[in-house]
Amino acid sequence: MSEEQQKSALSESESNPASKNISAESAKKIRSFRKNKFSEKDLLNDLLKGNKTALGRGITLIESNQKTHQKQAEFLIEGALPHAHKSIRIGITGVPGVGKSTFIESFGSYLIDQGKKVAVLAVDPSSSVSHGSILGDKTRMENLVTKPNAFIRPSPSGDSLGGVARKTRESILLCEAAGFDVILIETVGVGQSETTVHSMTDFFLLLKLAGAGDELQGIKRGIVEMADAIVINKADGENQKPAREAKLEFKRALQLYPPKESEWKPEVKLCSALYNEGVSDIWKMITEFKAKVDENGYFLHNRLEQNKFWLFQTVNDYLKSRFYDDPRIKTALKEQLDLIENNKTTAFAAAKHLLSLA
Repeated sequence: MSEEQQKSALSESESNPASKNISAESAKKIRSFRKNKFSEKDLLNDLLKGNKTALGRGITLIESNQKTHQKQAEFLIEGALPHAHKSIRIGITGVPGVGKSTFIESFGSYLIDQGKKVAVLAVDPSSSVSHGSILGDKTRMENLVTKPNAFIRPSPSGDSLGGVARKTRESILLCEAAGFDVILIETVGVGQSETTVHSMTDFFLLLKLAGAGDELQGIKRGIVEMADAIVINKADGENQKPAREAKLEFKRALQLYPPKESEWKPEVKLCSALYNEGVSDIWKMITEFKAKVDENGYFLHNRLEQNKFWLFQTVNDYLKSRFYDDPRIKTALKEQLDLIENNKTTAFAAAKHLLSLA
């Protein structure tokens, strides 16, 4: 290839490259900065000081699949662990259109006004076709994102269950180490299992809409059974009466469920996040919940049980990753896929063969 063909698109422009105008000393400083900008120790120190940029970089390392990044992430998590576990973790879910982002912005702003530091881990649905995500939660929370004591991190759900990013739990630990005392985890809420988010939070909040035809879903075992509270959002204007009726329906439905291990009786609240109505009552309810579970010991017990759950989850993830990274499995997998396409084997037989090689 000739020198002319090797020119980049940037060098083809009529203007001179900016790099020619940079002094040797400046270039040396830039190279030094780029070399050290992901130093694990510096990143950890900045994170523990509450630096939101360092926190964002740390979460990026956690979400990365690169081996070097994973090692850096492990260092960060180990260093952050002694400084974590000092927050209340609140899971928030609901169907699309229920107003999750508006509620979180209103709720988060209220908490900051009460002197809290709020981190929002918003999980965005990933396309099953393009595998991309919009990650637009920062745009929808335009007021909250400007507050110094707020941190908003949208993450793609990928192929994880419940719309919860695979590394969300580790991200929670980093947020706690950075000094955030209220962690809000927003899930996708598109009908997938929400067990994952329930297994990493202290309080599980379910947002509902009045008049959406789902009031009777409360009598079905499922997500309502996991909820510590049901909040009927958009209870304003002409929707106030339907909201009050829906509140009664859900209260009746909750009576069908057995008592929770936490001894907490789930409540139903009305809220208009758009007009900041009912938000203070929800926080008061959560503080009452926290006081109760602290007193009866359930808070610590639940955290310990969650750690056990995540031990098994981590082992499963590791085994799955090691299985598919095995060169023999990669080769055999292609062969088995070809056999399936040609109707020469079944999926079960192919799986059994692949597992026999592990």
